[in-house]
Amino acid sequence: MGNVLAIIGEYNPFHNGHLYHINKSKELTNSDATILILSGNFVQRGSPAFIDKWKRSSMALKNGVDLVIELPVLFSISSAEDFAFGAISILNSLKIVDYLSFGSESGNLELLSVFANVLANEPPEFKSLLQHELSKGLSFPEARENALMLYLGDIRKYSNILNCPNNILGIEYLRALIKSKSPISPITISRQGVGHLSKKINNNFASGSTIREMILNNNYDDLYSVVPQNTYEIIMDAIRSGEFIPDLNIFEKEIIFILRYMTVEEIANIPLVSEGLEHLIKDASSNCNTLDELISKIKSKRFTQARIQRILLYALLGYNKADMEFLKKSNSYIRILGATNRGKVLLSKISSNNKKLDIVTSIKQFENANKKNRLYPILRKDILSTDVYTLGYLKNSKAGLDYTKKMVTN
Repeated sequence: MGNVLAIIGEYNPFHNGHLYHINKSKELTNSDATILILSGNFVQRGSPAFIDKWKRSSMALKNGVDLVIELPVLFSISSAEDFAFGAISILNSLKIVDYLSFGSESGNLELLSVFANVLANEPPEFKSLLQHELSKGLSFPEARENALMLYLGDIRKYSNILNCPNNILGIEYLRALIKSKSPISPITISRQGVGHLSKKINNNFASGSTIREMILNNNYDDLYSVVPQNTYEIIMDAIRSGEFIPDLNIFEKEIIFILRYMTVEEIANIPLVSEGLEHLIKDASSNCNTLDELISKIKSKRFTQARIQRILLYALLGYNKADMEFLKKSNSYIRILGATNRGKVLLSKISSNNKKLDIVTSIKQFENANKKNRLYPILRKDILSTDVYTLGYLKNSKAGLDYTKKMVTN
């Protein structure tokens, strides 16, 4: 087998921009096989995925991906740094990947690498500048952006790089590759058509947020023009069956109940909670009836809405700081969501290259053989996260899908 390409994505849902990225990446790397690290049922902006991980795996397999591996929920709803760390750690453990391709607004790998090298090496001057900016009460992303600009000095050259979400995530991928001394070679593909938050359609390209709005507004003609036909069919089947989730608000009563039930000390132990934020969260949960009101009372210049939403998801799904620290220090299990015939060949090669990997193709079989496995408690919480996710369905809300859903094939 020739070159193996890796992509990290959410595909929420898969659209023409993703298809362009896959095809262009294959062309530039001359790759024969493609591995996708896919966020599961909850995604990085602190929200449930619009459609479940098996349907999104099917979208990927029908459009050029050969093997789909799930990113554990602990990482999939975390900050860009931990999201990238988790995904790159999995790719490194496979010992088969030649290239990582990611989309960016910049499209300039050299420029993004400048930022990544500073963040990976953390020169004393940069660390001092970062602490100074944090002392102003800024959020961490804003303080870090200011510190990087001050450290690099050339505002004209580097301006706007850190204002773009795909650039930020790409920098974190590069940083993780540098810190892990990975042999994987990165490339970046310039984002096509529209920006991340754009509401426009440009040459059959639209952002994921715009596509989700199209679906919720029953704008199916525009939807058909911006996604592959096989994706359109999967989306429509999900809508007809009621198996989709519009947004985080679907879980608002569960989240408020859990926060009211938890003690201040338990809230303090949720990942991303720091600097006394637990008291604000507890007080807000005691005095709010809606999720929007809850978030409004908690967020501030220091604590962004995205960070608050991630914290709320961690609370909903029962994750704590010890879970995060444990998984960051361990080699994650490799949960296979789907594979083509070529993907099954890849999987066999991965297994032979690294016999210590915990590869999960069947939850039940892995559970029966590995209940004493150190990773089993984290996998159990990933299973629980699917059970929570399906509570948001309009109908067909069943538990245990991780046991009953078979690996997706194409």
